[in-house]
Amino acid sequence: MSASGSERSHAALVLNPVKADAQRLRSALLASSHEHGWDPPRIYETSVDDPGRGVTRTAIEEGAAAVLAAGGDGTVRSVSEAMAGTGIPFAVVPSGTGNLFARNLGLPLLAPERVMDAVFTGFTHPVDIGWATLTREDGVQSEHGFVVLAGMGLDADMIANTRPDLKRSVGWVAYLDGAARSLPRATPFRVVYQLDDGRLHTVKVHSMLFANCGALPAGIALMPDASLDDGTMDVAVIQPTGPLGWLGIWRKIWWDNSVLRRTRAGRLALERRGRSASIRYLRARSAEAAMAAPTSIELDGDELGTAVRMLCRIEQGALSIVLPAGHDVSRF
Repeated sequence: MSASGSERSHAALVLNPVKADAQRLRSALLASSHEHGWDPPRIYETSVDDPGRGVTRTAIEEGAAAVLAAGGDGTVRSVSEAMAGTGIPFAVVPSGTGNLFARNLGLPLLAPERVMDAVFTGFTHPVDIGWATLTREDGVQSEHGFVVLAGMGLDADMIANTRPDLKRSVGWVAYLDGAARSLPRATPFRVVYQLDDGRLHTVKVHSMLFANCGALPAGIALMPDASLDDGTMDVAVIQPTGPLGWLGIWRKIWWDNSVLRRTRAGRLALERRGRSASIRYLRARSAEAAMAAPTSIELDGDELGTAVRMLCRIEQGALSIVLPAGHDVSRF
């Protein structure tokens, strides 16, 4: 990518000053811009009132030729909402605790400068974004984007119960503490859902997940078949029965998905074993779920309060993601 036309291009860096090393990133982007004949970058900081969507729209209106997002997963999610459908190159700079979207993109987590330099030397690849329309108990609706996954029930409770101070000190491992706090009080709830075919299904679950991509830290494959650019959403219906059910879920996610599926012999063993009764995987372009009572919701690790209905859909190729030259997209 290079500057074109009679006017020189400029990049916009949207950063969360709490999550990102602002000085390091500013200096690196300024140096790369100068080296490649671009005007100095413009910096936009997020805030409590505007976690990224508003300032990104401002950056777009002010003519940014590329937008870079540096912060936690929430910052990336908010910036993605504004970037969807613009066609403007969008660089995800690893900076936060989980870096979930960056992990799924296969970006170098410890070398943010490589991602920033790719704005000038790399290429773009279209990837999907998810949209969740939430209906609150009072009937008010709102739509929000997600680039990794949307979750309801226990998944959202785990996010809410994760201590911020622990996240700052030990990173993504803090979510294990959130899980330990949530599991003792976890109870199943009734959900009526439908996928593309319109058929209604009713189940009792502890959680439902709607994913755009499925890799977690430590090499864990939550959604082993999820793809970033196939226009399809992967849905997990989590319904364990007793302690053995939870062990079955852990075995499925950690051992089956993350270890056995990596080898041909392991995949053959999984085919012989059949499906798990505790977690069921489905695929659709859209999915709608109605809950019997207000249920906690999270999108990419952001708490979104409670809702009684959630409609999720995938918008294919809506984000033009910047990648380093030679980056392998075959596993997207």
